[in-house]
Amino acid sequence: MLDNTSFYIELLKFSGIFAPLLFILLQAFRQFFFLPVGLICLTGGILFGAVAGTFYSVIGITLSSVFFYWGMKCMPKLMKKVKKLQKKWIGKRMPFSVGQIAILKMIPFMHFHLLSFCLIEVSANFREYTKASIISNIPIAIFYSTFGSVLLSLSLFTSAGIIIVLSYLFYLLRRKEWVMKWSEFFEEDTAKREKHRMPA
Repeated sequence: MLDNTSFYIELLKFSGIFAPLLFILLQAFRQFFFLPVGLICLTGGILFGAVAGTFYSVIGITLSSVFFYWGMKCMPKLMKKVKKLQKKWIGKRMPFSVGQIAILKMIPFMHFHLLSFCLIEVSANFREYTKASIISNIPIAIFYSTFGSVLLSLSLFTSAGIIIVLSYLFYLLRRKEWVMKWSEFFEEDTAKREKHRMPA
């Protein structure tokens, strides 16, 4: 993977005025090249600077999220498989908020498109999903474009501290409402009525 990354960096260096466009396309289709989002954002920060790198990364990551959305809508079978994977790895009644997903995207070992699927579930339509994707993509783009090179040299203690802070923010930004299926609601409601009907 490092060899492939070096190749893409060298390619971007010699692309001249087309470098930003190629970078955005690389970010949009990075899943086909097996490249992590954070690594590409870091590359963007090195090549274009923190501000321009962040801007190009947000565009590229959002395009990738949009392609994923339409892919899920066009392939119901694939969507079911992703749903099973989500239940296996996440499996919570309480859905993530956009803020929580934004934090999770910054964690290297989290699956980016699995989090995009979580955004699909909490979005009413494509427009809302796109807006939520942009909002949740901005932190990861800023984080890796600006501080990516520094994070690589941090000590284990400092890295652990960052994870603790992110975990605390994850808790604070949780969604306030619980999601309950109709069948579960009526089962619970029926159980309460039967309990009240029981003779004392």
